[in-house]
Amino acid sequence: MGLAPLAAALLLAASPVSFVQAHAVGGAYSEPGGTTDALLTSWAVLGLRASGAPSPDSLAYLQAQEASLRTSNDVAIVALAEQALGARPDALLARLHVRPGGQIGETLNSTFWGVLALGRSPAATTRFVLAHQAASGGWSWYAGGRPDSNDTAAALEALRVAGVRGKPIVRAVAFLRSFQNRDGGVELTHGRGSDAQSTAWAIQGLVAGGVKPPRTAFAYLARLKREDGSYRYSSRYVTTPVWVTAQVLAALARKPFPLKI
Repeated sequence: MGLAPLAAALLLAASPVSFVQAHAVGGAYSEPGGTTDALLTSWAVLGLRASGAPSPDSLAYLQAQEASLRTSNDVAIVALAEQALGARPDALLARLHVRPGGQIGETLNSTFWGVLALGRSPAATTRFVLAHQAASGGWSWYAGGRPDSNDTAAALEALRVAGVRGKPIVRAVAFLRSFQNRDGGVELTHGRGSDAQSTAWAIQGLVAGGVKPPRTAFAYLARLKREDGSYRYSSRYVTTPVWVTAQVLAALARKPFPLKI
Protein backbone atom coordinates (compact mmCIF):
# COMPACT_ATOMS: atom_id res chain seq x y z
CA MET A 1 0.00 0.00 0.00
CA GLY A 2 1.37 3.44 -0.94
CA LEU A 3 1.76 6.26 1.55
CA ALA A 4 -1.28 8.22 0.36
CA PRO A 5 -3.72 5.25 0.55
CA LEU A 6 -2.21 4.27 3.90
CA ALA A 7 -2.76 7.76 5.30
CA ALA A 8 -6.34 7.73 4.04
CA ALA A 9 -6.93 4.36 5.66
CA LEU A 10 -5.56 5.59 8.96
CA LEU A 11 -7.85 8.61 8.88
CA LEU A 12 -10.85 6.40 8.21
CA ALA A 13 -9.82 4.20 11.12
CA ALA A 14 -9.58 7.15 13.53
CA SER A 15 -12.32 7.05 16.14
CA PRO A 16 -13.24 9.09 19.21
CA VAL A 17 -12.29 6.11 21.39
CA SER A 18 -8.86 5.72 19.83
CA PHE A 19 -8.26 9.48 20.05
CA VAL A 20 -8.97 9.56 23.78
CA GLN A 21 -7.00 6.38 24.47
CA ALA A 22 -4.00 7.81 22.62
CA HIS A 23 -3.70 10.57 25.22
CA ALA A 24 -3.04 8.34 28.22
CA VAL A 25 0.24 7.52 29.89
CA GLY A 26 0.12 4.95 32.65
CA GLY A 27 -3.66 5.27 32.87
CA ALA A 28 -3.53 9.08 33.29
CA TYR A 29 -4.92 11.39 30.61
CA SER A 30 -3.85 14.80 29.40
CA GLU A 31 -4.73 17.25 26.67
CA PRO A 32 -2.27 17.45 23.76
CA GLY A 33 0.85 19.10 25.14
CA GLY A 34 -0.68 19.32 28.61
CA THR A 35 -0.21 17.57 31.94
CA THR A 36 -2.18 14.70 33.41
CA ASP A 37 -4.75 15.28 36.12
CA ALA A 38 -7.41 13.33 37.99
CA LEU A 39 -10.45 15.17 36.62
CA LEU A 40 -9.56 14.88 32.95
CA THR A 41 -8.69 11.24 33.56
CA SER A 42 -12.10 10.73 35.16
CA TRP A 43 -13.88 12.29 32.19
CA ALA A 44 -11.86 10.14 29.81
CA VAL A 45 -12.71 7.02 31.81
CA LEU A 46 -16.41 7.86 31.86
CA GLY A 47 -16.50 8.42 28.11
CA LEU A 48 -14.55 5.28 27.34
CA ARG A 49 -16.53 3.06 29.69
CA ALA A 50 -19.82 4.44 28.33
CA SER A 51 -18.57 3.27 24.94
CA GLY A 52 -17.60 -0.12 26.32
CA ALA A 53 -13.90 0.61 25.84
CA PRO A 54 -11.18 -0.17 28.41
CA SER A 55 -8.99 2.31 30.23
CA PRO A 56 -6.03 0.27 31.48
CA ASP A 57 -4.27 1.38 34.68
CA SER A 58 -6.61 4.34 35.24
CA LEU A 59 -8.04 2.94 38.46
CA ALA A 60 -4.64 2.79 40.16
CA TYR A 61 -3.85 6.33 39.00
CA LEU A 62 -7.15 7.73 40.28
CA GLN A 63 -6.83 5.99 43.62
CA ALA A 64 -3.37 7.50 44.03
CA GLN A 65 -4.85 10.98 43.46
CA GLU A 66 -7.68 10.77 45.99
CA ALA A 67 -5.91 12.72 48.72
CA SER A 68 -5.40 15.68 46.37
CA LEU A 69 -9.12 16.19 45.68
CA ARG A 70 -10.52 19.31 47.28
CA THR A 71 -14.12 20.02 46.23
CA SER A 72 -17.18 17.81 46.47
CA ASN A 73 -17.53 17.97 42.68
CA ASP A 74 -14.01 16.60 42.24
CA VAL A 75 -14.63 13.85 44.77
CA ALA A 76 -17.91 12.83 43.13
CA ILE A 77 -16.56 12.81 39.56
CA VAL A 78 -13.54 10.72 40.49
CA ALA A 79 -15.78 8.38 42.49
CA LEU A 80 -18.02 7.93 39.44
CA ALA A 81 -15.02 7.09 37.28
CA GLU A 82 -13.69 4.56 39.80
CA GLN A 83 -17.11 2.93 39.93
CA ALA A 84 -17.16 2.75 36.14
CA LEU A 85 -13.88 0.84 36.41
CA GLY A 86 -15.47 -1.67 38.79
CA ALA A 87 -14.26 -0.30 42.13
CA ARG A 88 -16.19 0.67 45.24
CA PRO A 89 -14.63 3.99 46.35
CA ASP A 90 -15.92 3.95 49.92
CA ALA A 91 -13.39 6.51 51.18
CA LEU A 92 -14.47 9.02 48.54
CA LEU A 93 -18.17 8.39 49.04
CA ALA A 94 -17.74 8.97 52.77
CA ARG A 95 -16.55 12.51 51.94
CA LEU A 96 -19.88 13.37 50.27
CA HIS A 97 -21.65 14.71 53.35
CA VAL A 98 -25.40 15.26 53.18
CA ARG A 99 -26.32 18.41 55.08
CA PRO A 100 -29.47 18.52 57.23
CA GLY A 101 -31.29 20.42 54.47
CA GLY A 102 -30.31 17.81 51.88
CA GLN A 103 -27.55 19.71 50.09
CA ILE A 104 -24.41 17.73 49.23
CA GLY A 105 -21.21 19.74 49.08
CA GLU A 106 -20.96 23.40 48.26
CA THR A 107 -23.53 24.07 45.53
CA LEU A 108 -26.59 22.82 43.70
CA ASN A 109 -24.26 21.35 41.09
CA SER A 110 -22.26 19.45 43.70
CA THR A 111 -25.56 18.07 45.01
CA PHE A 112 -26.41 16.65 41.58
CA TRP A 113 -22.98 15.06 41.33
CA GLY A 114 -23.19 13.78 44.88
CA VAL A 115 -26.41 11.94 44.08
CA LEU A 116 -24.86 10.45 40.96
CA ALA A 117 -21.78 9.25 42.83
CA LEU A 118 -23.73 7.86 45.77
CA GLY A 119 -26.20 6.17 43.44
CA ARG A 120 -29.05 7.24 45.70
CA SER A 121 -30.83 10.39 46.80
CA PRO A 122 -31.83 10.78 50.45
CA ALA A 123 -35.36 12.14 50.81
CA ALA A 124 -34.05 15.48 52.07
CA THR A 125 -31.76 15.77 49.05
CA THR A 126 -34.57 15.04 46.61
CA ARG A 127 -36.68 17.72 48.28
CA PHE A 128 -33.72 20.13 48.14
CA VAL A 129 -33.21 19.59 44.42
CA LEU A 130 -36.92 19.93 43.60
CA ALA A 131 -37.21 23.05 45.76
CA HIS A 132 -34.53 24.74 43.66
CA GLN A 133 -36.10 24.08 40.29
CA ALA A 134 -36.67 27.53 38.78
CA ALA A 135 -40.03 28.72 37.49
CA SER A 136 -38.59 28.21 33.99
CA GLY A 137 -38.11 24.50 34.72
CA GLY A 138 -34.31 24.55 34.91
CA TRP A 139 -31.55 24.54 37.49
CA SER A 140 -28.43 26.62 38.01
CA TRP A 141 -24.94 25.92 39.37
CA TYR A 142 -25.77 27.52 42.71
CA ALA A 143 -28.94 28.50 44.54
CA GLY A 144 -30.36 31.72 43.11
CA GLY A 145 -28.23 31.57 39.98
CA ARG A 146 -29.29 31.70 36.35
CA PRO A 147 -30.54 28.29 35.14
CA ASP A 148 -28.62 26.77 32.25
CA SER A 149 -28.77 23.68 30.07
CA ASN A 150 -25.81 21.82 31.58
CA ASP A 151 -26.97 22.03 35.20
CA THR A 152 -30.50 21.12 34.15
CA ALA A 153 -29.19 18.02 32.38
CA ALA A 154 -27.21 17.05 35.49
CA ALA A 155 -30.30 17.60 37.64
CA LEU A 156 -32.33 15.33 35.36
CA GLU A 157 -29.71 12.61 35.80
CA ALA A 158 -29.84 13.04 39.57
CA LEU A 159 -33.65 12.94 39.60
CA ARG A 160 -33.51 9.73 37.57
CA VAL A 161 -31.48 8.22 40.41
CA ALA A 162 -34.03 9.61 42.88
CA GLY A 163 -36.88 7.99 40.96
CA VAL A 164 -38.70 11.28 40.38
CA ARG A 165 -41.30 11.33 37.61
CA GLY A 166 -44.08 13.59 36.46
CA LYS A 167 -44.34 17.37 36.26
CA PRO A 168 -40.81 18.31 37.44
CA ILE A 169 -39.32 16.13 34.70
CA VAL A 170 -41.71 17.41 32.03
CA ARG A 171 -40.84 21.00 32.93
CA ALA A 172 -37.12 20.28 32.97
CA VAL A 173 -37.23 18.56 29.58
CA ALA A 174 -39.12 21.49 28.05
CA PHE A 175 -36.57 23.90 29.51
CA LEU A 176 -33.66 21.85 28.18
CA ARG A 177 -35.18 21.66 24.71
CA SER A 178 -35.41 25.44 24.60
CA PHE A 179 -31.62 25.61 24.30
CA GLN A 180 -31.44 23.72 20.99
CA ASN A 181 -30.58 25.99 18.08
CA ARG A 182 -31.40 25.79 14.38
CA ASP A 183 -28.03 24.13 13.71
CA GLY A 184 -29.16 21.19 15.87
CA GLY A 185 -26.71 21.95 18.65
CA VAL A 186 -27.46 23.01 22.20
CA GLU A 187 -26.08 26.07 23.98
CA LEU A 188 -25.16 26.53 27.63
CA THR A 189 -27.13 29.76 27.99
CA HIS A 190 -29.41 31.55 25.55
CA GLY A 191 -27.47 33.56 22.98
CA ARG A 192 -24.13 31.87 23.65
CA GLY A 193 -24.21 29.57 20.62
CA SER A 194 -24.13 25.80 20.27
CA ASP A 195 -21.23 23.72 21.53
CA ALA A 196 -20.41 20.03 21.64
CA GLN A 197 -20.34 19.66 25.41
CA SER A 198 -23.69 21.34 26.01
CA THR A 199 -25.17 19.22 23.22
CA ALA A 200 -23.72 16.08 24.78
CA TRP A 201 -25.08 17.03 28.20
CA ALA A 202 -28.52 17.72 26.74
CA ILE A 203 -28.59 14.31 25.09
CA GLN A 204 -27.73 12.62 28.39
CA GLY A 205 -30.29 14.74 30.24
CA LEU A 206 -33.06 13.92 27.80
CA VAL A 207 -32.28 10.21 28.01
CA ALA A 208 -32.37 10.48 31.81
CA GLY A 209 -35.75 12.19 31.51
CA GLY A 210 -37.11 9.32 29.44
CA VAL A 211 -37.16 11.31 26.22
CA LYS A 212 -35.62 10.35 22.88
CA PRO A 213 -32.95 12.92 21.94
CA PRO A 214 -33.50 14.60 18.57
CA ARG A 215 -31.54 13.29 15.58
CA THR A 216 -30.55 16.85 14.77
CA ALA A 217 -28.43 16.97 17.94
CA PHE A 218 -26.44 13.94 16.80
CA ALA A 219 -26.14 15.44 13.31
CA TYR A 220 -24.66 18.58 14.86
CA LEU A 221 -22.08 16.53 16.74
CA ALA A 222 -21.24 14.60 13.56
CA ARG A 223 -20.37 17.86 11.82
CA LEU A 224 -17.89 18.68 14.59
CA LYS A 225 -15.93 15.44 14.25
CA ARG A 226 -12.35 15.88 13.05
CA GLU A 227 -10.20 13.54 10.99
CA ASP A 228 -8.22 12.40 14.04
CA GLY A 229 -11.42 11.18 15.72
CA SER A 230 -11.72 14.11 18.13
CA TYR A 231 -14.54 16.64 18.31
CA ARG A 232 -14.38 20.40 18.01
CA TYR A 233 -15.80 22.39 20.91
CA SER A 234 -17.92 24.31 18.40
CA SER A 235 -17.98 25.29 14.75
CA ARG A 236 -15.71 28.21 15.63
CA TYR A 237 -13.34 26.75 18.22
CA VAL A 238 -11.16 23.72 18.83
CA THR A 239 -10.22 23.48 22.49
CA THR A 240 -9.64 20.77 25.15
CA PRO A 241 -10.26 18.01 22.58
CA VAL A 242 -9.78 15.11 25.01
CA TRP A 243 -12.32 16.50 27.46
CA VAL A 244 -14.80 17.43 24.71
CA THR A 245 -14.46 14.08 22.96
CA ALA A 246 -14.82 12.12 26.20
CA GLN A 247 -18.08 13.90 26.99
CA VAL A 248 -19.37 13.35 23.47
CA LEU A 249 -18.66 9.62 23.79
CA ALA A 250 -21.14 9.25 26.65
CA ALA A 251 -23.78 11.09 24.65
CA LEU A 252 -23.21 8.98 21.54
CA ALA A 253 -23.70 5.90 23.71
CA ARG A 254 -26.96 7.46 25.02
CA LYS A 255 -25.92 6.65 28.59
CA PRO A 256 -26.60 9.06 31.44
CA PHE A 257 -24.62 8.91 34.66
CA PRO A 258 -24.09 6.91 36.77
CA LEU A 259 -22.98 4.28 34.30
CA LYS A 260 -24.27 0.76 34.82
CA ILE A 261 -21.44 -1.76 34.52
